[in-house]
Amino acid sequence: MTKRDFLAASFAGAAFAQSVAVRKSGGAKRIAKTTKLFKCPSGFPNALAATPEGLWIGEQKLSGPQAASYKLTEPKSLTESAWLVDWNGKLLKTVTTPSRNTSGMAVGGGYVWMVANAPPQGVFQVDMNSKLVSHRQIPLGPANDGGGSHGGQWHEGKLWIAALRLRGNLRVDPKTWQPEMMIPFYQAPDRTRYHDITFDKDGTMWQVVGNDCKRYADYRPCLARYDASNGKVIEVVDFVPGSCDAHGLAYHDGKLFGCDAGIHPGWANYDSPTAGWIFQIDLA
Repeated sequence: MTKRDFLAASFAGAAFAQSVAVRKSGGAKRIAKTTKLFKCPSGFPNALAATPEGLWIGEQKLSGPQAASYKLTEPKSLTESAWLVDWNGKLLKTVTTPSRNTSGMAVGGGYVWMVANAPPQGVFQVDMNSKLVSHRQIPLGPANDGGGSHGGQWHEGKLWIAALRLRGNLRVDPKTWQPEMMIPFYQAPDRTRYHDITFDKDGTMWQVVGNDCKRYADYRPCLARYDASNGKVIEVVDFVPGSCDAHGLAYHDGKLFGCDAGIHPGWANYDSPTAGWIFQIDLA
């Protein structure tokens, strides 16, 4: 065994031990249940952000090779929208962005931050009048391709990005674009797909984590909760079978909310019965 192999095995073993410890700790284990609220505007919703004005929904479009792989028609426009709706689903505002295959978003500092998961990748900073302010790659990677992302969050003046290449949730200064901290993704042998993040009122971070499977019926997602001060996983909450397929995640007024994009890697399109829905997540 090489030194690199040894270190990789040690890291995997430590991560597995941590996941087992988390699952066995804390007394009675909570479960997550979902309740459908309303459908998003027409399109695939794959990102959420909660603000005092309402709920922002990030639109995901597939084009080029990605559209072909999902057997979808090429979209008439490559523009991807950020929709602001009230808590009953009424459309209040639309911001258009040049993001591609949006799979994460944040709203803060007066801007919408759309996180791409397809070329040209990166984070698109757009003002409330749909004007592009900046396009920058996820830090700590190649200058022209910092990798994809499945989540974003604005918290206390900082931008958090669920960075797939780094396999961690990265905190970035939105002005200097310098990375400041990273929380490694929750690790478990049966949980290898990472989605959106959000912050609870106590400052802890939640993330949707799922298993790799070929159909909705075999999906077993969970919510991983991190101590944002040190990155420690402090709780894992499983969804009950038959729950909505959470991609986007947001926290508002003591409640968690999710969105079901309607497309999921490896699944038939619209395999989930709640495709396109916004829903509430309750912990019991």
